[in-house]
Amino acid sequence: MIRFAIVGCGKIAQKHAALCNQFGKLVAVCDIALPRATDLGNQYGAKAYQSLSELLGKEDDLTALVICTPNGLHAEQTISGLNKGLHVICEKPMAIAVADAMKMNAAAEKSGKELFIIKQNRFNQAVIRTKDLLDSDSLGKIYSIQLNAFWHRGADYYADSWHGNKNLDGGILFTQFSHFIDLMYWLFGDIKRVYAYERNFHREYDKEIEDTLVACFEMDTGVLGTGHFSVNSFKNNMEGSLTILAQKGTLKIGGRYLNEVSYQAMDHANIVLAKEENKENDYGSYKGSMSNHDKVYEHIRDVLTAGHTNEFSGRNGLKTVEIITRIYQAAHDTGNKKN
Repeated sequence: MIRFAIVGCGKIAQKHAALCNQFGKLVAVCDIALPRATDLGNQYGAKAYQSLSELLGKEDDLTALVICTPNGLHAEQTISGLNKGLHVICEKPMAIAVADAMKMNAAAEKSGKELFIIKQNRFNQAVIRTKDLLDSDSLGKIYSIQLNAFWHRGADYYADSWHGNKNLDGGILFTQFSHFIDLMYWLFGDIKRVYAYERNFHREYDKEIEDTLVACFEMDTGVLGTGHFSVNSFKNNMEGSLTILAQKGTLKIGGRYLNEVSYQAMDHANIVLAKEENKENDYGSYKGSMSNHDKVYEHIRDVLTAGHTNEFSGRNGLKTVEIITRIYQAAHDTGNKKN
């Protein structure tokens, strides 16, 4: 049986806790706010701790550590788990610095344990159908792509929170939209060059990160692309979409979370989606990406118990961190240019 521990008992940890108990046993939980850890632990009969070092020091029969803490803590806590001899399941983003992501991978290699980075949007049916089209060359030569992500994150989201703190959050491409960058890499490969602009239009929040970023890409394959990412959609999340203009067709998958086919005109049968069973993650005051974590945990189980190849390894996650870092560097360079 896979014996799990969770560090970080916030909103996303509720989903992980249920799946830990479904695919194994949740043994221990940890949060700097001990009452929060106690509340989650009581739901599953798991022991609560206030520090990760105490948990790792006292729990000797664990299989895997699940990281559900602020982004800036992922690297240190992941490495602690790997050094303890545990497999690690880390929520997105893997890290907010390339050097930290590389250290995580080095620790995984040294320990011989698996490092999984959560990428549940790869299981969206619309995304899977699009991947099938690209892998089979059904769209022919890809000319250009467009990524849009228009979500809402209001003042209440940032109030009294690590959200918006540069060292813990990293920026909207890490916290809200890393899944979109991952999917761009998964579907179309790496970027050759990028130009970008970033702005913070919500100065009244007195936060350290942007709320809007616009980028123009050239991929290694010659595909041109644009990305418009913002948390300024009024009141609600509006759209998460990918448009592909290609030799044999035009396709847009969208909805709010890349879970629908919005437009298609192709040289073959159209995509027909089965009924979308999965819903968005509901965090109370806001909503987020699709709830495909169950499929991620099925994959984790198969890797750990049946020897399947880890499709969500740290090496894969590193590419997302690298691309996001390049986009931010391009935005920084643009902002520092003098007219």
